Amino acid sequence: MQRETVVTAHAEDPNRRDFLIVAAGAFVAVGGAAVTWPLIDQMNPDKSALALSSVEIDIGPVKEGQAITVMWRGKPVFIRNRTKEEIASAKDVKLEDLRDDVARNGLLSEDAPATDENRTIAGHENWLIMVGICTHLGCIPKGQSLGDARGDFGGWFCPCHGSHYDTAGRIRKGPAPRNLDIPAYKFITDGKIKIG
Repeated sequence: MQRETVVTAHAEDPNRRDFLIVAAGAFVAVGGAAVTWPLIDQMNPDKSALALSSVEIDIGPVKEGQAITVMWRGKPVFIRNRTKEEIASAKDVKLEDLRDDVARNGLLSEDAPATDENRTIAGHENWLIMVGICTHLGCIPKGQSLGDARGDFGGWFCPCHGSHYDTAGRIRKGPAPRNLDIPAYKFITDGKIKIG
């Protein structure tokens, strides 16, 4: 007599199969993220670039009438502690006398008028902070040092092509088409600012 071999197929437990599919999918997702993260992370700016995006400056030692130049994002930034006479001279200028009547202030709207108040921060009107690059061809205007020629309006003078800026950094004479730019900045304390 022959014996018949009966093969029975046992169906896998559906709960176990579903668990294995979900676990395998999760394993692939975590592995894929682990492989791609270094590729994505390398596109972020490095620490040296982040350090240049903003800079803190101690302006406490800068006396009235003095000016300093600092570097920010590879550009010179002029910081002047203006005298009362320089402020009064800048406030007396009528908007219609300006060649560029837009403030060019990174803290205000693009069409803000170029009044002295819109070129400084309220409560700190004596501090004028601007990118020190002539808007004509990118030269660096004179006027930061005590012996520098300051032009016809007592502010800054670009010797390259003869642009004259007033004590609020507004173009008054010469080929430059725009006022000197005011970067976005804030006062951290009365003696320290953060640019950027």
